[in-house]
Amino acid sequence: MSECPTNNVLVLDTEGLRRAEGISNPGMTKREFLQFCGMGFCALYLAPLFSFPETVQAQMAQKGLIKTKLSPYFTALDGGEIQCELCPRRCRVPEGGRGFCRVRENREGRFYSLVYGNPCVIDWYPIEKEPFFHVLPGTMSLSVSTAGCNLQCKFCENWEISQAFPEEVYSYGIPPGILVKKAKEMGAHSIAYTYAEPTIFYEYMVDVAYAARQAGLLNVIHSNGFINQGPLQNLCKVLDAAQIDLKGFSETFYRELCSGQLAPVLETLKILKQKKIHLEVTNLMIPTKNDEMSTVREMCLWVKRELGADTPIHFSRFYPLHKLKRLPATAVKTLEKARALALSTGLEYAYIGKVPGHESWNTFCPECNKMIIQRTGYMIQEIHLKGGNCGYCGKPIPGIWA
Repeated sequence: MSECPTNNVLVLDTEGLRRAEGISNPGMTKREFLQFCGMGFCALYLAPLFSFPETVQAQMAQKGLIKTKLSPYFTALDGGEIQCELCPRRCRVPEGGRGFCRVRENREGRFYSLVYGNPCVIDWYPIEKEPFFHVLPGTMSLSVSTAGCNLQCKFCENWEISQAFPEEVYSYGIPPGILVKKAKEMGAHSIAYTYAEPTIFYEYMVDVAYAARQAGLLNVIHSNGFINQGPLQNLCKVLDAAQIDLKGFSETFYRELCSGQLAPVLETLKILKQKKIHLEVTNLMIPTKNDEMSTVREMCLWVKRELGADTPIHFSRFYPLHKLKRLPATAVKTLEKARALALSTGLEYAYIGKVPGHESWNTFCPECNKMIIQRTGYMIQEIHLKGGNCGYCGKPIPGIWA
């Protein structure tokens, strides 16, 4: 990804995205690439459509735009210090300091978000890109993100913004109401909080989500799941679907490659299930790091036991990025082996991500084994569902279909 100072939208570098989506044709034009993926519009083309005459600030890109809101999740300590209560990191922050995420600052003993209403990414994509394969197939989603993250994954695909301070990126000044209004005008069916970790722009996300719900839009999140239970419970009041990155299945992996912890992520997954939020899980398979089939089996059995056999799981292909550029891309055979293992443990919906054209991008009924959703890239070719049930045998298929 690369900054776009002329329109303030963080633009996806086409060549990099080709690699990330598994498209190997170097002669493919940008137009062909977009048509292949079924994206319609990416951030590069969105700015002219997404004009904001309602506010002067939002008419042009601003580098280092800071917009603040008091966080409801902190505890005041002695000496002007505070403790953040938003994520399991629970940063203790002195006066004038910032948390690990770079976007929350202690100002006179009160903790403020610095990214309220100043997203640096606005994208327009089919919801399949998140990836949600069981949510309103073929519909468009307006995706937003700010700078910052509460993890430091060595394999991060969006490190240019996730590991950035808000002062380092170009951002729009977009209040929640205007964002939702424009999403409706453009024909979006959902708003996706994604790219960098949505937890760190929690206040903005929640206010947008309430406005979106009133406007009849779905709220979907792609998250690392590293959030405390209190904020998560409140978010669930306005959340419709969650795509959670289960990055590995050991505390060692999370500690060494993400500077985080596994246990809170597992707790997040269980709470989302309990709250009946539609849930899909993604596991990025990194060669030599988390691709041992014994570990994959253990993870799949946990998903089946704690989340249910009908929880969709996506095994996503790793490409050399950020601090793991010396590793090879994940072998397709490894992904196929993981998918087969998941199905053998009893999981009903297993997909392979970032290998467009692979048969596993399609959805099959676990009862009659017939293809019920056919995908080419992010484009939907066929859907055989009737009222959320398999159009052939009538088995209920989990998801949000209407």
